[in-house]
Amino acid sequence: MVINWIIVPPSAGSGGHTTMFRLIEHLERSGHICRVYLYDVYGGDADYYGARTRKLFPGFAGEINDAIRGMADAHAVVATAWPTAYPAYRDPCVGKRFYLVQDFEPWFHPLSARSELAEQTYRMGFHAITAGRFLAAKLSAEYGMTADAFDFGCDRAYHLLKGEGKRDGIVFYARPEAPRRAFELGVMALQLFAERHPHITIHLYGKRIGRLPFAFVDHGLLRPNELNRIYNHCLAGLSLSMTNVSLVPHEMLSAGCIPVVNDAEHNRIVLDNRFVSYARPTPHALADALGAIVATPDLAGLAASASDSVSSVSWEEAGRTVERSIRHSLQQSASSAPRGHKETVQI
Repeated sequence: MVINWIIVPPSAGSGGHTTMFRLIEHLERSGHICRVYLYDVYGGDADYYGARTRKLFPGFAGEINDAIRGMADAHAVVATAWPTAYPAYRDPCVGKRFYLVQDFEPWFHPLSARSELAEQTYRMGFHAITAGRFLAAKLSAEYGMTADAFDFGCDRAYHLLKGEGKRDGIVFYARPEAPRRAFELGVMALQLFAERHPHITIHLYGKRIGRLPFAFVDHGLLRPNELNRIYNHCLAGLSLSMTNVSLVPHEMLSAGCIPVVNDAEHNRIVLDNRFVSYARPTPHALADALGAIVATPDLAGLAASASDSVSSVSWEEAGRTVERSIRHSLQQSASSAPRGHKETVQI
């Protein structure tokens, strides 16, 4: 298959781009041709962003082009974020339209033109491929989209290290620039936790934070191997998401760090794991959940069991699911199209 992917320019540490390129690279390894088309609503230099994409995702072997200049014909054209759905919709190139949906993006904005423009993309008639079952069910029920879902895999960069000594900290994924990650709520919970457990080291990563009303280690943006070592020294991790769950709880589990997650339907459906600790999204409830983990008698056994619970889950399986979804949808389109139709494809 030949597949065009329309993406917004990636930045270091972007979980959405990381997941997307895992899927793209699986398709390439399986013999398919993937092209990336960069779409920047601010009119940035596509050559600059193309070079940055190569640096951030060196495993990708395909072409990188500018979506504004138009796309070549393909079997499939995949939008990957709501702004990219518009060039996918209007470009004249041949190819069945798909939509890689990793979150419900209207929730990223207050009620506004942006939230409305994001929501309208679910009415463009694309076939959705979603990160987790929550989004597939929501898009199908509320917008009538055809949708398939893939499960998150386990990144092998995160794993339980042996002989690392005593776990003596907790860790928080801090993203103040992303409202859906509930940074302020996490800070309030950590302040309560710090007052109750002054002997426990608090680690923050994701972005440099500066001063807060409690002591903490400010790591900023970390590479996977650095982050894995921190997870392996922590008893628990705080990972909050007001929309679809991030990759962070899966990473923590793999390293034996027990994630505390805000209790919500979208998190429970995607994070179907008995070692996740759910708590109401209030400072006291989250602090209580962290405290309960710290007080667990057999922390080493808990860490090992948590790590084992995700050890068999792979991104290769997620890639195979996406590959099957695209192929099946193309075959259905080919069988239902009139003879000689422009978008009939042989798969």
